[in-house]
Amino acid sequence: MQTQPQASHFIDGAYVEDTNGTPIEVIYPATGERIATVYAATPEIVDRALDAARRAQAEWAKMTGTERGRILRRAADIMRERNHDLSILETYDTGKPYQETSVADATSGADALEYFGGLAGSLTGEHIPLGEDWVYTRREPLGVCVGIGAWNYPTQIACWKGAPALACGNSVVFKPSETTPLCALKVAEILVEAGLPKGLYNVIQGLGEVGASLVTDPRVDKVSLTGSVPTGRKVYAAAAEGMKHVTMELGGKSPMIVFEDADIENAISGAINGNFYSSGQVCSNGTRVFVHKDIKEKFLSRLAERLDTAVIGDPMDPDTNFGPMVSERQMNIALDYVAKGEAEGARLVYGGRRIDRDGFYMQPTIFADVTDDMTIAREEIFGPVMAVLDFEDEAEVLARANDTEYGLAAGVFTNDLTRAHRIAAGFEAGTCYINTYNDAPVEAPFGGVKASGVGRENSKAAIEHYSQLKSVYVRMGDVEAPF
Repeated sequence: MQTQPQASHFIDGAYVEDTNGTPIEVIYPATGERIATVYAATPEIVDRALDAARRAQAEWAKMTGTERGRILRRAADIMRERNHDLSILETYDTGKPYQETSVADATSGADALEYFGGLAGSLTGEHIPLGEDWVYTRREPLGVCVGIGAWNYPTQIACWKGAPALACGNSVVFKPSETTPLCALKVAEILVEAGLPKGLYNVIQGLGEVGASLVTDPRVDKVSLTGSVPTGRKVYAAAAEGMKHVTMELGGKSPMIVFEDADIENAISGAINGNFYSSGQVCSNGTRVFVHKDIKEKFLSRLAERLDTAVIGDPMDPDTNFGPMVSERQMNIALDYVAKGEAEGARLVYGGRRIDRDGFYMQPTIFADVTDDMTIAREEIFGPVMAVLDFEDEAEVLARANDTEYGLAAGVFTNDLTRAHRIAAGFEAGTCYINTYNDAPVEAPFGGVKASGVGRENSKAAIEHYSQLKSVYVRMGDVEAPF
C-alpha cells in the first residue's frame, strides 16, 4: 500500500503541500520504520484552511438538511466499499491489528456518517403557542468547527467529529494527532468524492502549536477535542477565552466491578476488552478491575489462561489479535508504570515486559493485590496494564470506584438484576456498562463527567453540541408601551 500521502494537508477540496512546516515522520509501530513524512501547517496553511471553511459554510448552511444528509450517507457507502484499504492504512497508522481495524475503525466512521446523514433532515425547531401570539425556534449551525483528534482511532474520530458538524450545517477544520496523520486525509477525500462542496471538511497537520492557533482563532466557533485531561484543560481554557462552544472527550481511570455471582467467562471477556483491545490504548478502558474476594484467584487464574491464547505478531496477519503500541514513547510510559507498580508492592501476575522483536510491543500485563493509593490505580496509563483490586462489600466498592477525578466510563458484572441497575445509577461516570464493556454504538451518547470531559459525542445528543437555537417571538396584536 502507498502510505505516503499525496500531500500533507487537504484544503478547499484538494491536497496542499507546504514543506516550510516542521517535518513529521510517520512510524509504523510494528517495525519502527518510517513509512511517510508530512509537514506541520504553517500560519499560511492555517489561514487557508480557516478561510476556506468560513467561506464554504455560509452556502452549506442554506442547503436543506435532506440535501446535506444525502451527501453524508453517500460518503458512508463509499467508506464501507473501501473498508479493506482503509483498514490497512489504519493499521499502518496506528499499529492496531487488521483483525481489529477491519471491524472497528472505518466501519464505525461510516456508521457515524450514515447516522447523522439520516438525522440531518429532521433538525427542526418547535412552535410554542402563547394565545394569539407564538414563538418558533430555529436550529442553526454554529459556523466553523475545529476538531482535534487522538491517535488511537484516527478514522473513527475524524468521522465522529465531522459527521454531526456537517449534518448541522457547519464546516470543519480537523487536525489529526501528529502520531497518526494519514487516515483523516482519506476521510476528506471520500467526503468530496461523495459530493461535499469544497472547503467544508479540511485536514491540516501539526503539533500542539498548530492546535493552539486553531483554538484561539476568532474565525472558529466550536472546538471538539479527544485527548488527555492535561491537554483538555489547556484547550478548554483557551476556547473559553473566545467564548467558543466546546466538546471535551478526555481520559479516564475507569472502574469495572466483578461481583461473586458474575458469569466469570463474560467478566473476563469484558476485562480483556476493557484493558487489552487496541493494546490498552482506549480512553474508556476499565483499568481498575474490582473483583470480589471470593472469586479473585479463580478470576486471575482463568484470565492468565485466556491471555496465553493471545496471538501477538504482525498486525497485517488476520490471526494477530494483539499488536504493538502506537509509539516507542507510549510503550516506555506504560513500562514505567509497570516498574512503579512493582516498586509499590503490587503483585505482577502476568506480563509486564517488552517483547523481544522489532517494533513497540509489550506484553499484556496484570497486577493483583493493588490498593487504591497505588500509582497504577490512580493515574491513566494508556497501555495494556490491568490493576486488580479486592473488595467484599457493595457500598464500599462503589465508593472506591467513584474515588477518582475521572468519570468517563464504568462497568459492572453481576447476575443480580437489581444490583446491576443500582450500581449503574451510583457510578459517577458518563458511560456505563452492565455485563459488557466498551461497546460504543453511534446511537448512544458517549462522554464523561468530572475531569473526563464536557459534552457528548454520538447520538441525537451530539446535535445539541453542534447547533444552536434561535427563538423568534411573533406578536399578532398591537404592542403596548409605557409611553
